[in-house]
Amino acid sequence: MNEQEVEHYLLAKPVASLYYPFGDDIKVFKVKNKMFATIAHGSKAKSANVDDEAKHYFWMNIKCEPSEAEMLRDIFPAIIAGYHMNKKNWNSVILDGSIPQGELERMIDNSYKLVVSKMTKKDQQSISLHI
Repeated sequence: MNEQEVEHYLLAKPVASLYYPFGDDIKVFKVKNKMFATIAHGSKAKSANVDDEAKHYFWMNIKCEPSEAEMLRDIFPAIIAGYHMNKKNWNSVILDGSIPQGELERMIDNSYKLVVSKMTKKDQQSISLHI
């Protein structure tokens, strides 16, 4: 999936919205004002410990269970600890085409579900009305 396909998938989530709190070049995806993903170009990750090739792609940050986050980093070279995020709970996914679409969608779905699961019951119920 490329950046536009990922953005479309993120915005298709119930009550998902797009914000630019860090400037026009960093897209922040929220559900009920809670962030569940970001997309930015890898060139913004100046201090990231990756090869220069990775900085030519868009990167997506997504929330993840800590044990799964580490497992995914071991399996996929294009997944690293969340850049400028809590590295225990967030992964950065380099959108270089190496990760299958189904796996990207699964990770996005999990990020969304994790964020929603931490919301109040009232907010969870209002989101479920859109499913």
